[in-house]
Amino acid sequence: MISRRGLLMASAGLLACGRRKATAYPGYCFVANRQGRSVAVVDLSRFRVRTEIALDAAPALVLAHPRKPLAYALAPANGTVYEIDAATLTVSRRVRAGAAAIEMRLAPDGQALWILDRDPAALVEVPLDSFKPARHIRLSAPPANFDLSADGRAAVACWQDKTILLAALARSRVERSIVWDAHPEFVRFRTDGKLLLAADAEGSSITFFDVATGKTVVRLPLPFEPRRYAITSDGGQVFLSGPGMDAVAIVFPYNTEVWQTVLAGRAPGAMAATDTPPFLLVANPETSSVTVLDLANQNLAAVVSVGAGPGEILTTPDNQYALVLNELSGDMTVLRLDHLSASSSDRILRYKNASLFTTIPVGAGPVSAAVVKW
Repeated sequence: MISRRGLLMASAGLLACGRRKATAYPGYCFVANRQGRSVAVVDLSRFRVRTEIALDAAPALVLAHPRKPLAYALAPANGTVYEIDAATLTVSRRVRAGAAAIEMRLAPDGQALWILDRDPAALVEVPLDSFKPARHIRLSAPPANFDLSADGRAAVACWQDKTILLAALARSRVERSIVWDAHPEFVRFRTDGKLLLAADAEGSSITFFDVATGKTVVRLPLPFEPRRYAITSDGGQVFLSGPGMDAVAIVFPYNTEVWQTVLAGRAPGAMAATDTPPFLLVANPETSSVTVLDLANQNLAAVVSVGAGPGEILTTPDNQYALVLNELSGDMTVLRLDHLSASSSDRILRYKNASLFTTIPVGAGPVSAAVVKW
């Protein structure tokens, strides 16, 4: 038990040490508002909305240019990608990649966008310099999602046909088709590109495939249906969540094993892994909260109340803030990562909302965001 004297001493120590003062981040957070058919621009140096850019279709995904102050918003309904200039805060260019573009990723070299189309079923390259469709890779089945490897391959999950297509980007063609006995919920390459992780939500399992041969390496059962994932920056840990259990599974892809399953709040959803400090932030939409796990010891570090329906979580490049998109309340909660750290002297305070920095209204239905430095 903690004595009154010990509690007072711990509080005094906290006051004496204090927390370092928060500093502004020199950049914008571009937030895709699906219901509002717009992209809100949040000034992270002042933590307020600078402007809202109206689009002619609902955006579902936003990516940042790897080197320039530009952002790219994808609107699936009209298959259009909008380039937004952070200097003028306007749409500078646009390109139509297909009738129904469902996903977008940056090429491994950062020189192009690859767009996944359902109509027609194809992967389309859009070089960032010309911003015009270039290479097309035709697909034999309607795609659901895809991933890119560092060595220039694409893996496309075809949920309806129970197949996974492996394509060579440089050759613009599908080289292998893996017929599976399950519907692939999503696919992700291991960092070295040698293995591919495929999630089977209906079968509550994940399977690792050898990319070179297409053969099954191992199938790993899970206590829930894998629907969402997060990966550490070095690719050494993969985190899975989904219906069936209020927990997150920690997977070691280089050992091809499920290391352990840890409780992560009610109905865990979207996740984000941070490096410094090493945290896993887990959105809990049903309780309008974020559960924070300390990856150093897999213990619970904090539970923070946020807006209604928290979804995507991202962090600023300086590892100072976590940004939580609250889809139902139409706002973004800003958390200070250093305030989530729980030392031995402040464990009794770790469930308080000291980490909540501010909440910013951003528009109707925020679903995706990207941070762009000035």
